[in-house]
Amino acid sequence: MKVLFICSQNRLRSPTAEQVFAFWPGIEVSSAGLNHNAENPLTPELVEWAELIFVMERAHRSKLSKKFKANLKEARVICLSIPDDYVFMDPKLVAILNDRVPKFLPPRPVHS
Repeated sequence: MKVLFICSQNRLRSPTAEQVFAFWPGIEVSSAGLNHNAENPLTPELVEWAELIFVMERAHRSKLSKKFKANLKEARVICLSIPDDYVFMDPKLVAILNDRVPKFLPPRPVHS
């Protein structure tokens, strides 16, 4: 499963999410920003690559839909409702991501 995390600048929230889930079994992850001056700006190719897209705010969902409607195809878009209040790898942000994201991902194998 190809998973994409999106925020505005791709400096704090989405790169944190990419790091947190980088080694989750069964998924490939990437992150991007919706603003033209983002660290890694969102491209049509990246939107088409993704099967599951997480946006941090509702505004990101509407901007994504407007700007990349033709590229979204079958991708599922989920809003995490995480405000821009955190620094990169902020423990509170990591906790929120660990609480909200895994239910949408393939289950981790259980080791006995």
